[in-house]
Order: sequence, then structure tokens, then C-alpha cells
Amino acid sequence: MTVIESTPAATRTIDVCAAPPPRHPRPDGQDHYTISEVAAWTGLTAHTLRWYERIGLMPHVDRSATGQRRFTNRDLDWLSLVGKLRLTGMSVAAMVRYAELVREGDHTFDERRALLEATRRDVLARITELHETLAVLDYKIDFYAGARPASERTAR
Repeated sequence: MTVIESTPAATRTIDVCAAPPPRHPRPDGQDHYTISEVAAWTGLTAHTLRWYERIGLMPHVDRSATGQRRFTNRDLDWLSLVGKLRLTGMSVAAMVRYAELVREGDHTFDERRALLEATRRDVLARITELHETLAVLDYKIDFYAGARPASERTAR
């Protein structure tokens, strides 16, 4: 279950700056991927995918008759969200908690929203810090672009 699927349309806000989800390699109904295919598509290692499943970050992944994991487009969507959460700096424990809340059902909307709002505040603080850092870099770049080497200053 993804946030988009579980959020009522009446309360959902659309972020026009958000990128659309990546296209799936296969259409629904024909979406059975091996762990190596998912690793290639996500950039995660097979070891990481197994670890995600073991710690409860991945929902139950179906298995083939021979016991091989069979991922679906829904799993790819979930992994895409997890990747975005990782980029925010959200801890693995918080991501696992979020996954648990999703599995618990709709009655956890408020707690999920609170968790995401806290993460959003952290991201905004980091963005502010990065803007300040960028301003310092721009200042130094401008300084060096306008500065003459010492050898040129004393040559006159």
C-alpha cells in the first residue's frame, strides 16, 4: 500500500513540483520481477532488498513455486517511496515504523502524517542550511573570479 493509494482524495493535496512516479517496466498483471531485476531497476543490491524484507521495511513479497521472490509494480512503487524517504535523511527505524503504520491500516493516517510532517520539517531545515552554504560558496567563487593573483598585483 502506498500513501497515494491510502489517502482519501478529498484530503489529498497535489504537489505540482513533484515528479510523476517512474514508469513500470511491465504492465500490471504481467509484473513479476526477480530480485535481480528489481535490484537493476532500483539501484539497490539484492542484499539490501532482502534486508528490507527481513527488518519489515518491505511488505510481504510473493514467492514463486521454487521459493524465489516475485516483486510487483506495487513493490516497485513502495521501493521508490522508500528511496525518497532515505534521501530525506529519515532513519531506518522511522521508515520501518512508517511501513508498520501503513500495514496497520487507515486508522493510522494521523500518525503517518505526523511522521511525514516531522521529516518534512527536517528537510526544510536542511534546505535552508544548504542555501546558506551555497551563498558562502557563491561569495567565494565571485571573490576568486574577480581576484588577481599576487604576481599580477605586484607587477605594476
